Amino acid sequence: MSEDTFISHLVELRDRLLRALIAFGVVLVVLIPFASELYDLLATPMMQSLPEGSKMIATGVVTPFLVPVKVAMMVAFVLTLPYTLYQAWSFVAPGLYLHEKRLVMPLVVTSMVLFVIGIAFCYVFVFQTVFHFIHQIAPKSISVAPDIENYLNFVLTMFLAFGLTFETPIVVVMLIRMGLVTLEQLRNIRPYFIVIAFVISAIVTPPDVVSQLLLAIPMCLLFEVGLLAARLVPKRAESDDSGYRAPSDAEQDAELDRVEAEERSRPGT
Repeated sequence: MSEDTFISHLVELRDRLLRALIAFGVVLVVLIPFASELYDLLATPMMQSLPEGSKMIATGVVTPFLVPVKVAMMVAFVLTLPYTLYQAWSFVAPGLYLHEKRLVMPLVVTSMVLFVIGIAFCYVFVFQTVFHFIHQIAPKSISVAPDIENYLNFVLTMFLAFGLTFETPIVVVMLIRMGLVTLEQLRNIRPYFIVIAFVISAIVTPPDVVSQLLLAIPMCLLFEVGLLAARLVPKRAESDDSGYRAPSDAEQDAELDRVEAEERSRPGT
């Protein structure tokens, strides 16, 4: 019986992965004809900072084809991410307790929204500011012609850095919800977190002050947002002075399961 259940879970996992891959493939096929336009849109912040008439270059033989296709794949992944997460949720949800479902689903949705907001913030504000600053201080005796593949790698790194940075409130809330730290402890380490934020920004961003500040400052602000959101997180089990401890969500679910099992085991039911 257990082996059959394990095999059925594997079959379900395979089916859901196939559905996610098929959705990704369909969206990618639709986007391929517009791959060049998608790359032009991605390169807009860089092109706006270059002198008029300047263009980017491609040093590889097949780079002009592969790089736009990679951009189309990236866009297809982002567009199909909600459907992929839905398939993942449908697979794991039946095995979760009620309190876990109430916690996981909002966190997944919020994490995805914050990640997309981080990418949008990077594209709309950070790129414009950083590229303008870099080319303002660049020597007038050089001709700037960025390579399209290097630019794509830079963009992906920055998107990932800012997307993960905007997950800071989720990390703070989860640490407190899991009981690993308390709200007061996180408040006490605030000065150390500021130092860590600037160290991380210095590592993952280009070696210029502007991009480092644009990553470290939002990270510190989002840490404060996480502290504020953590106040709304219920404690797993609270107790009063008399020693009474309120049952946790998991204990309430287990009690409901026990009562239902007893009712089913009664004669005549």
